[in-house]
Amino acid sequence: MHISRILVGSLFFISGLIKANDPLGFSYKLHDYFAADVLNLSIFDPWALEIAVIVTVVEIVLGMAILAGIKGRLVSWLLLLMIIFFTFLTFYSAYFDKVTDCGCFGDALKFTPWQSFTKDVVLLSLILIIFIGKKQISLNSPKLMGIYFALSAILIAAFGVGVISWTMTPLGWFTLGFALMVPISIYLKHQAKDWAALIGLSVLYFVMCFWSIQHLPGRDFRPYAEGLNIKEGMSIPEGQNAPEYAVVYTMKHAQTSEIKEVDSKTYISSGIWEDSNWEITETSHPILLKEGYEPPVHDFILSSDENGDVTDWILDADQQLLIVMYNLNETNESNIAKIKELIAGFKSKGIPVYALSASLSEEISAFEAKHQLGIEYISADGTMLKTTVRGNPGLMYLEKGTVIKKASHNDTWDFDAFSESYL
Repeated sequence: MHISRILVGSLFFISGLIKANDPLGFSYKLHDYFAADVLNLSIFDPWALEIAVIVTVVEIVLGMAILAGIKGRLVSWLLLLMIIFFTFLTFYSAYFDKVTDCGCFGDALKFTPWQSFTKDVVLLSLILIIFIGKKQISLNSPKLMGIYFALSAILIAAFGVGVISWTMTPLGWFTLGFALMVPISIYLKHQAKDWAALIGLSVLYFVMCFWSIQHLPGRDFRPYAEGLNIKEGMSIPEGQNAPEYAVVYTMKHAQTSEIKEVDSKTYISSGIWEDSNWEITETSHPILLKEGYEPPVHDFILSSDENGDVTDWILDADQQLLIVMYNLNETNESNIAKIKELIAGFKSKGIPVYALSASLSEEISAFEAKHQLGIEYISADGTMLKTTVRGNPGLMYLEKGTVIKKASHNDTWDFDAFSESYL
């Protein structure tokens, strides 16, 4: 029982904390699950971010509550219900090949669908042990509280440093949560002290989520983090081969009405494309034909109406500022004036500035007519742009493809101060 509580509590805390570090990233994953071809719950799409924050905070609070022994029966029930749902979800994703990454640990640690399911089965087993003995769970004594804290802190610190390379920050947030929860739950002389402790924890981690949403994740686990070179992230090491992908064509014979499926590689090699009797009626999503090394950056492709593919042109430039606005219809316009001042400053130094967007040309024209940024708009994949920087708009300053500085629009740089430090 004690081992199960320590393992489950620690894992729920670290999993939730990684999501709290990047709630926007978790909300994008929820959009994947809500899609019509997965759970078909698009009705929840408008509230994906709010749901992401609530799930994140609940996960953290349940983890800490089971460690402290607060509301043992209620917490045991909630843990069981949550893990049953997650186990079903990961099995469904794995068996039907729906969502290739569960998002359990955000971008910090990637699991295949079956690895995610296996992880949840192990957790389910541990939580069942807790659930069976839920009547024995009560608030820890000060001595037992210290033991639980120490053992869980060791696990969290080891996971943070050894597995996800997040130094000691998770341990700091864990210590802060315990420092808030324990005095309330042990020393407050009120019958609602347990609820007060849980509410206090919830407020603390809601604040963390809110800060991450308004600014940028405190720890960037993506291949576009400051200090990383995007072009190097796209390269394949010597001796490694890239994975081979294909799409499956559903084809119909014009005379016999025969229907068959052919992958795009066979479509070319067999010569069926030359037979005018066969026509493609449906195209699948890309499928993996042969495994290989997939670089961290594999979808950074930029194009312009005038110059076509400009990816290398952008990444080879000495200096440039990129304004990332993946969806102009959803772009936050509250700091556009500050961004225009920043653009003007960069232009005064002769440093090129581009806007990256996945929006349609007519949407770009309308946005530019309204705000008059006076910069070139470059097209890119929306999912990739969401990955580069958690902001709409977001700012990226590059030197020869290396990300030197990033910011959310809420933290738009003052050009003079930025110039003094970086230019």
